[in-house]
Amino acid sequence: MYIGLAIIACSLVYILIITYSYFSKQRVESTETKIYGYMIFLSIISLFFEFLSIILVSNYHILNLVSELVNKGFLISILIWSSLFTHYIYSVSFLENAKKTEIQQKKYQKLVKPFVYLIVILVILIIVFPLEFYSSGEVVYSYGLAIDLLNLTIICMVIAWLIFSLMNYKSLKIKKYLPVFVFIICIIITLIVRNINPELLLINGTISLVTVMMYHTIENPDLKLIHQLNDAKDAAEKANNAKTDFLSNMSHEIRTPLNAIVGFSNGLLEENLSNQATEDVKNIVSASDSLLELVNGILDISKIEANKLEIINMEYSFKKLFDELVVLIKARMADKAIDFRYFYDESIPEYLYGDASRIKQIMINLLTNSVKYTKEGYIDFKINSVVNNDMIRLIMSVEDSGIGIKKENIDKLFTKFERLGVEKETTAEGTGLGLAITKRLVELMNGKIIVQSIIGKGSKFTVSIDQKIVCDDKINKIKNSIETVSKSKTDFSDKKIFIVDDNALNIKVAERLLKIYNVNIESAMSGQECIDKITSGSKYDLILLDDMMPKMTGVETLKKLELIEGFNMPVVVLTANAITGMREKYINDGFDDYLSKPIEKPELDRVIKIYLNK
Repeated sequence: MYIGLAIIACSLVYILIITYSYFSKQRVESTETKIYGYMIFLSIISLFFEFLSIILVSNYHILNLVSELVNKGFLISILIWSSLFTHYIYSVSFLENAKKTEIQQKKYQKLVKPFVYLIVILVILIIVFPLEFYSSGEVVYSYGLAIDLLNLTIICMVIAWLIFSLMNYKSLKIKKYLPVFVFIICIIITLIVRNINPELLLINGTISLVTVMMYHTIENPDLKLIHQLNDAKDAAEKANNAKTDFLSNMSHEIRTPLNAIVGFSNGLLEENLSNQATEDVKNIVSASDSLLELVNGILDISKIEANKLEIINMEYSFKKLFDELVVLIKARMADKAIDFRYFYDESIPEYLYGDASRIKQIMINLLTNSVKYTKEGYIDFKINSVVNNDMIRLIMSVEDSGIGIKKENIDKLFTKFERLGVEKETTAEGTGLGLAITKRLVELMNGKIIVQSIIGKGSKFTVSIDQKIVCDDKINKIKNSIETVSKSKTDFSDKKIFIVDDNALNIKVAERLLKIYNVNIESAMSGQECIDKITSGSKYDLILLDDMMPKMTGVETLKKLELIEGFNMPVVVLTANAITGMREKYINDGFDDYLSKPIEKPELDRVIKIYLNK
């Protein structure tokens, strides 16, 4: 008896410590958590009743009525704890995942009331049914119809737990059901031992063990909060991926008609149009470029937020990059009375290794921003350098005499969709994404960006980015490659190009752009038609293949073409899927090269001269 009392006292102290630890921490609000909270309190009450009942049963001749009331309170606490455990298992099995369906919820609501009524009836029966006591020396225990009813009820609950587990076996998580299996095993052992030796009271020890086990496995507040944070993170990632996919599809849908607009407009510029018509066509091209810039900006910020924007390093010509930037910005200044001054350090090597497209994007964003907010005065564009062994630090600055930025607004400058000073510059275009993208790109390239500004006087943006210097051997190879392409012929009347695109307008645009090369052109409007042509023996010097086609994509078409015996024609993907990293993806898929829509003349010229000169 004294050993039993000592065990109960120790269990009670430990459960009290667990209770304090559990309720002193922040908890996740859920059905299971609430149920477990009640189970902890009932474990304490049950241990307290058992402690009293052992003491009172040994003196039941004196305190007969009190002993019976305390013992029945003990039995009722076990019954209610087991009922809550049943409710907990049902909740874990059927209600946990997204609180499942409305049907499950309604079914659950219908079951709760009858279950509560049943427990109330069982409590009344335990109170009414007789309870006997046995005490001889240190051996004390109770028996009778009330205990038999409790044992039978627990057996029924064990069967219910097994049924719940089996019904949910496909999504069974061992960690979730471990306390269930432990309780079932312990209950079976307890009932067997009780029949053999009634004086051994193990039921409350089992309840305490399971309650403690649940705290250390599935109901630990810290673990639940971590799980909730992980769920929130997964949900955010899914939402981000869904947004990126949507924007990618949107990009494709916008770029397809833009390809036709830009293609036909550029074609018209080569015709003998009136001055007014030429000016109108130039405006169409300019507006199309602005729309494309907005689409690319939204895509870039989406890719950055999804951590999918990649820095792709390769050899590039620094002088060519600088010249392209100057030409672009001069065109964007239009008729503005701005003195555009530009300079670069002559000691900068001609060829560098890095992501030229991202450096170009950073500088275009900064220069465009200056053009946008400078009505008159000047814009200074300078690139200086610091060389350290085979590395060079490019120090690029853009200074203007524009409207300037308030000191308190400089921190907001790189916030997406923020357009500072827009209330004064009502004609300023754009989404306010340019500088936000710029800062993130600079950080991705391990660079730094500094802003200096005085309201009403102008601003200065300075960016520093490290690049590798290309060795002399590589420079010679690059020069030879450029010379080969530049010297290559432009009359390809003996060559054949096969254009595959599901959009007839895009085919017409490509045909118009290829007209200057005097090349022979054939076309198809589906992947299957392309395969049929090649299978029938048609030979081409170059295939321009769209990817996003119905029924069979360009990638799927290429895979089937590669299975045709003797197929060795160069295939260049021609696609509106122009988000970052697509070039590398398509090259890995087996394409020889990549052209994005709208088709850029320099890129098309490069592809034509490389593959038709072979």
